[in-house]
Amino acid sequence: MYEVIVIGAGPAGASAALFTAKAGKKTLLIDNDKGMTKRAWIENHYGVPEISGPELIETGLKQAKKQGAEVIQDSVVDISKNDDGFGLTTSGQQSYQAKNIILATGVLVELGEKLGIATIAGTEPRIKKIFKVDQAGKTNVEGIWAAGTCAGVSVHTIITAGDGAKVAINLISELNGERYVDHDVLK
Repeated sequence: MYEVIVIGAGPAGASAALFTAKAGKKTLLIDNDKGMTKRAWIENHYGVPEISGPELIETGLKQAKKQGAEVIQDSVVDISKNDDGFGLTTSGQQSYQAKNIILATGVLVELGEKLGIATIAGTEPRIKKIFKVDQAGKTNVEGIWAAGTCAGVSVHTIITAGDGAKVAINLISELNGERYVDHDVLK
């Protein structure tokens, strides 16, 4: 069983998986390789002069894997609540178990809606619905969190990446029972 499964490996999801894995939480990152960042050209990402969306995604996946996250390419088609957390089924007929889930599904909310996660009107142009989350990123379903565009933050990659990190830190803090901080220093 995974402590955390992150669904969606765009900037929000890969950032969340990077943090949970680095914190020692058994993490699986599942992505369908259809995110909108794959079509982006980015010149407004702090610390990066310019980068293509595919390059940004590849870098994020490498970082998450380096910290210990497992990464698979598949589509989650069903999530069900069970006694220990959640069961997930993919289009590839694989099943996974998780204690916690972070949804980083971009513009897609249907998967969460099937589980009863509350949605509200979107806040960005062309984003019709988003998950209703609290300031920490929690949804109304205990154990399910949401980050990035699906949680109502701006579609800009730097903002969704930061939101993924924020939600992951809040989840890690809850799991640890104290505020989690991750600051590396130069050696």
